Amino acid sequence: MISGWPTRPHQAPQGLAPVRRLILLFCLLLALPVLSVLGSWLTLDAQSLALLKHQASTVLPDYAWSSLKLSLAVALGVALLGGACAAAVSLFDFPGRRWFEWALLLPMAMPAYVAAYAYTDFFQFSGPLQVGLRALTGREGALLPDPRSLWGAVLVFVLCLYPYVYLLTRTALAERAVVLMEAARLLGAGPWRRVREVALPLARPALAAGVALVLMETLADYGVGAYFGLNTFTTGVYKAWLVMNDRAAAAQLASVLLLVVALLLWAEHRAQARLRFATSRAGAQHGAEARPLRLHGGAAIGAWLLCALPILLGFVVPLAVLVRLLLLELKYSELEPALALNLARYGQWSWTSLKLAGLAALGAVLLALVLGHAQRLRARGAAQDQVAAQGWRAWRSWGERLEQGLLAAAGRVVSLGYAVPGAVIAVGLLLPMGWMQQAWPTLQLPALMTGTMLGLMYAYLVRFSGVALQSVQAGYARISPLVDESARMLGASRRRLFLELHAPLLTRSALAAALLVFVDVMKELPATLVLRPFDSDTLAVVAYQLARDERLGEAALPSLTIVLVGLVPVLMLSRAMRRR
Repeated sequence: MISGWPTRPHQAPQGLAPVRRLILLFCLLLALPVLSVLGSWLTLDAQSLALLKHQASTVLPDYAWSSLKLSLAVALGVALLGGACAAAVSLFDFPGRRWFEWALLLPMAMPAYVAAYAYTDFFQFSGPLQVGLRALTGREGALLPDPRSLWGAVLVFVLCLYPYVYLLTRTALAERAVVLMEAARLLGAGPWRRVREVALPLARPALAAGVALVLMETLADYGVGAYFGLNTFTTGVYKAWLVMNDRAAAAQLASVLLLVVALLLWAEHRAQARLRFATSRAGAQHGAEARPLRLHGGAAIGAWLLCALPILLGFVVPLAVLVRLLLLELKYSELEPALALNLARYGQWSWTSLKLAGLAALGAVLLALVLGHAQRLRARGAAQDQVAAQGWRAWRSWGERLEQGLLAAAGRVVSLGYAVPGAVIAVGLLLPMGWMQQAWPTLQLPALMTGTMLGLMYAYLVRFSGVALQSVQAGYARISPLVDESARMLGASRRRLFLELHAPLLTRSALAAALLVFVDVMKELPATLVLRPFDSDTLAVVAYQLARDERLGEAALPSLTIVLVGLVPVLMLSRAMRRR
């Protein structure tokens, strides 16, 4: 019994509240694309089975082998580069270390497909690098391999995605590694033994979690694979749907891709659990007492170059190439009316991108706030029921258990959406619409969901609501349950509790969630490419189409805009790291 509360027996709830029923229904709708892709296997007929066998003997081995080679090479590259940079800035002290701590995050603002356009212009036969090398050496012909290859894609992915591994590994090492390495030094262990036997074992869970995140991003990517001509699962899904016009083949390939992503997600969750177990509050409190190992001479120069090269190659060079392309495009535009027309169309593309990103951010944050509030009330109610049940028989009705289980499942469904590739979401949305159109030709729902803003917004919510929910849940974790208890003792209703207490305290979390969703939608390519309405191109789609047509100069302006927008959350994260 809680002091100040009336003593009353535990009462079973009357069932799910209407608002919570709407939440669960909406979460079920968000899970529809994944369920429809998996359900496509239940509708296999003789023709679909023959097609599956044909794919298994023709394109499927090539897709699997190319995706496997790409994934293994990218995983090795990001683990080495991200882990080495994290170890350098966490365990050692050298000139520029404080600057590198946050500057190593800058490549996160560079989408991989934008970096692919920039590096293609930089490394190709007519690019500035090879032209300069031929002028310097006097040799003719191609001096460098074609960047549009599997290994070119590996380079792009490693340089753009290593910050995922760097960020997680640096956090893990900063919390305990410096303190434990200092203890190992006092026991007589040498520098490299301390790194090998203390720091590396602590970093393994973080490395695994970061690599899993990178692999999910790599497998979900369409822009780099399509532009470089790679045969991956994602490009195969789009070829099957858009080129072959075969939805059964696209669904089968999407389900294989979904299975691989599910395995990676399981590995990431397991690594995150080990990472949380490996950290401790004591390490965070005493981390300031231990000092990183000071490097001198060649070792300091090596650490400086190790941290400088990823920033140079992953952000500075692509940005400089895009600026050069834009300046050349402006310089050699002979007809000003044509340039004015392009700028007018750029304004239209920007407005479409901003509108879609703003609406998606607003919808995702509202859904996250409602679902987070419902989960908060459910957790508080469960805790109060346990206290109130003292002296009474502890029991819970089936409706209460069902409510708690469904709300937890709804949160997991929304959270898993970010791991689902855009190709799977596009196919998973179009499949049930096609089934409905065949079953009920007069039904208007397929027309409302395919090739419309409504369908595109639905795909964005499926893909990015998990980002907003994680931010809101992190905000709720910082609000003490005593706040809710005090409000209820004063007779505040649930509505007043949210509007007058939770909402002001969640303002920063909600704004951060809106910003993250906004930037992700601005960069989103695969789902937008398939589901966008006619004549409603976004900056990402236009940049891809212009680059595909070898009009890299025209693609520079929308690409630069995407990069500049992506810089905003990266700079905010860097600022938070510097404050910490």
